[in-house]
Amino acid sequence: MKKTILLSLLLISCFSVKLFAQANQTLVAATNQFLNTLTAEEMKKTAYDFKDTLRYKWTNLPVGLVPRPGIQYGSLSDNSRLAFHRVLSAALSSQGYLKTTSIMALDDILNALYQESFDKGRINEGLLKQMQSLKWGHGNYYISIWGKPEANSVWGLNFGGHHMALNITCDGNKVSMSPFFIGTDPSEVKFGKYAGLRVLSKEEDFGFMLINSLSESQRSVAILKQTVPGDIITSPQASQRITSYYGIAAQQFDEAQKTILKLLIQEYTHNFEHQKAHAFFEKIMQSGIDKIYFAWIGDLDNNKPHYYIINGPDFLIEYDNVGFAKDGNHIHAILREKGNEFGEDLLKQHYLQSKH
Repeated sequence: MKKTILLSLLLISCFSVKLFAQANQTLVAATNQFLNTLTAEEMKKTAYDFKDTLRYKWTNLPVGLVPRPGIQYGSLSDNSRLAFHRVLSAALSSQGYLKTTSIMALDDILNALYQESFDKGRINEGLLKQMQSLKWGHGNYYISIWGKPEANSVWGLNFGGHHMALNITCDGNKVSMSPFFIGTDPSEVKFGKYAGLRVLSKEEDFGFMLINSLSESQRSVAILKQTVPGDIITSPQASQRITSYYGIAAQQFDEAQKTILKLLIQEYTHNFEHQKAHAFFEKIMQSGIDKIYFAWIGDLDNNKPHYYIINGPDFLIEYDNVGFAKDGNHIHAILREKGNEFGEDLLKQHYLQSKH
């Protein structure tokens, strides 16, 4: 019986390694296929040395405020765009891919909403021009490749713009996708052609589901008595970092509450390609769900400012929904893999094992 179990575990392990290798090979192949569609001039804008420190400098602010390295997605030929979508499909799950492309499309919707508000006299021309100067738009996202995409080398890919920062670091079959930032403005479209659209719906809904499932005594521990932060605390613009655990430990949750917590964590981890998503989530579970803390600030209903942190030994999730009008309709959210931001841990292992 023991031999049968051991054999099964070995088969599962070998199968997982093969799947990891296949997933990484798909990403490498897709990235090189994309690079092969670029002209020499476009390659100069896209390709960087892997050790260039610019790789670590990310932001979620509009391009009109903070320029990005890399090539502008909107400047690409149709052939290059087709190839780049294959890259996104290789790196992300179906839900992650749809969130990413929907966030891009939401920028055009946001422009249309401001134009409609101006046309109907809801805002003045000065505010309209101020918003337009931020240069958000479906095409204003930037792609940069760091190093040479190969199965046995270290390399990276960054894709970012307004409310999107995807940072990928690869070393063989090991992949880091931290930090991963997503956001939406509005989080719910209130009027016009796309009224009702909610691109990051479950990040919000599962959060409310969890806090509202707690008893009064649990809430007294989970809810922090302070003003809702105007943004995530660990944004690249902020110097402050979350180094302590706040709120309530999942050890105090019942099984139903732990299930909701798992669903909420998976809504973030499962944006990634299947193998990376499950490996990351399994790592979190192996460290122990009881060691995860959940904290909430703000209202217990939507369309009002609210915020939460989910903090465990291996990861940090931070979510903020305030908005300029303080109406709880503008999401900023981030997932961080502790000790492995921009591939810190996998690069450390790579250099220790390297002869160079």
